[in-house]
Amino acid sequence: MPELVLSVSVAAPAGTTWLALTDWTRQGEWMLGTRVAVTEGNGRSVGSRLAAFTGVAGIGFTDTMEITGWEPPVRCTVRHLGRVVRGTGAFHVHAQGADRSTLVWSEQLKLPFGPLGHLGWPVAKPAFALGVRYSLDRFARFAESYSVGGR
Repeated sequence: MPELVLSVSVAAPAGTTWLALTDWTRQGEWMLGTRVAVTEGNGRSVGSRLAAFTGVAGIGFTDTMEITGWEPPVRCTVRHLGRVVRGTGAFHVHAQGADRSTLVWSEQLKLPFGPLGHLGWPVAKPAFALGVRYSLDRFARFAESYSVGGR
């Protein structure tokens, strides 16, 4: 399975980074072109489900995920259940002292379109990684000024 692993340094404690990361309904404030909703459960436990629509002007796709691992404030794992995005993802928050942390985002994806998807991955991966990198940089700024319930 193709894998993508990216990280970002955050000038915030690990606990704050975790809370910002798992504030699913606010993910659209930092994730490029994405809106997220909790569709089952509380969004903070194994078995909870999330739906992330990625697109512009209503044209895009929904990435349905199930939380498969929940270890606050360190690790959350998900299984992608959608038609377009399938595979697993993980978010790890590493403390880097009292006031800094690192978020590591990893994805192991089952590519759509069978063999054509695998052939196209070397072309698609740089663009996908660029979008995630941009979003992670936005996340760092979001987490650094994060307040629970704030906007």
